[in-house]
Amino acid sequence: MQVTNVHVTVVDVPQVAPIAPYRSHLRSSSTTRSAIVQVDTDAGLTGWGEHNVNFLAGISGAEMQHQARQWLIGRDPLNLAAFHRDCTLQTRLKSGIELALWDLSGKARGVPVAALLGGLVRQRVDVAACMGIQSYERAGEIAAYFVEQGFGTLKTKAGADMDEDIAMVRGVRDAVGDQLKLRIDPNRAYSPSQAAELCRQLEPFDLEYLEQPIPAEPLSDAHWLRSQSRVPIALNESVTDPQSVLAILQADAAAFVLPDTHIAGGILPCVTIGRICEAAGIPCIMHCGHDLGPKTAAMVHVAAACQAYSLANDTTYFGLEDDVITERIKIRDGQIAVSTIPGLGIEGDPDRIARYRVDEP
Repeated sequence: MQVTNVHVTVVDVPQVAPIAPYRSHLRSSSTTRSAIVQVDTDAGLTGWGEHNVNFLAGISGAEMQHQARQWLIGRDPLNLAAFHRDCTLQTRLKSGIELALWDLSGKARGVPVAALLGGLVRQRVDVAACMGIQSYERAGEIAAYFVEQGFGTLKTKAGADMDEDIAMVRGVRDAVGDQLKLRIDPNRAYSPSQAAELCRQLEPFDLEYLEQPIPAEPLSDAHWLRSQSRVPIALNESVTDPQSVLAILQADAAAFVLPDTHIAGGILPCVTIGRICEAAGIPCIMHCGHDLGPKTAAMVHVAAACQAYSLANDTTYFGLEDDVITERIKIRDGQIAVSTIPGLGIEGDPDRIARYRVDEP
């Protein structure tokens, strides 16, 4: 089998309440922008992938498509090991293609991607509802809504103001008590000393973890922060590939790590990270960059096949107005069932892709 064509289309899908507007300390947004990758083969099979391009300037689907075609056409799409060894494309684009190649591999062999990754360790994958920074009152209202929807874990953005962070956390706890496990993510907003003070103020609220409150480097700062409080520290921006996770473990810098396919380079690096963390006894959580259907499906297959992804994985999928696949992924009681359909279990919808397209071919 050989690749005969590649299409890369940047799409922008609106978000709806209670996700929109999704505010971090960096920006607010009400759409999810991703690049959708379609890989065609001479066997008549098509694979679908996705990589995040949110908030990136100068992104061109046409340019990414040109680069992908130059590198991929004529190659064997089923040799994922050779792809990772040889591919010189930028990591985000590489990850979107890689997802499509896994989808093709599953379709060619008639099995779901999770089976190719070693089989299932769980039939259903827990997901955490994510929300932006909110006021005390609104945080409580949204938390109550998520409880009604059956979620067991909530992740919030944070980092604009420490008092605002504490008020938001208090709003969640006052509204729903311990019905939701709670995580907050300041996205590197604080210095180590500020983060230590934030941790001390958060201790009464029983957080599952505080995610990346400080810059990604040096890891010694994260190690020091862990000694200052009982609040567990998770790292996301510090997680760029399997080698970075080894460095985090060696530095004793985190209680949890959060990889993402578009940063690590695809499904296989996230599986490798999961195996490393399983051996080290460190839980992993798949990070969400405001994902559409293909990337959400990939997250489910990784988490279903790796024991280390034992906690709820991030998602904003429930907050999309629509998707670019033919049948939306269902979230029930805070879980997504692992698809038994060959490949990722999804198919791109050309009409929806065209509807949400934001650049010219």
